[in-house]
Amino acid sequence: MFTFLRRIWQAAPVATVILGGALVVSLFFAVRLVAFWIYWADPAHRDQAIEPWMTPGYVAHSWDVPREVAFEALNLPPAPGRPLSLQELAEERGVSVDVLAAQVQTAINAFRAEQGPRP
Repeated sequence: MFTFLRRIWQAAPVATVILGGALVVSLFFAVRLVAFWIYWADPAHRDQAIEPWMTPGYVAHSWDVPREVAFEALNLPPAPGRPLSLQELAEERGVSVDVLAAQVQTAINAFRAEQGPRP
């Protein structure tokens, strides 16, 4: 193994560094993909009760609806920049988290009723 690395380093050091960097980046994204897959495969993370710490995107992912459903329910632009939690949105708007949670839950229920039963 080390003789192979020494040989490719001697033959093309720049290409070896680029290859090593590409492998590190690929490994990072592979680990990240597996971690997200394991997290969202857990049934405990599906249809979670809406909590103040959650972002609208997290709620949409947990409830398996398009992100636009949660964003439209809260009158947010499609890409609001830094994700704000429901607590932060409530403080910004001067309402309680329960009001925002109810708006999102109503939108989710309407979307699911429109889509029909899930498989």
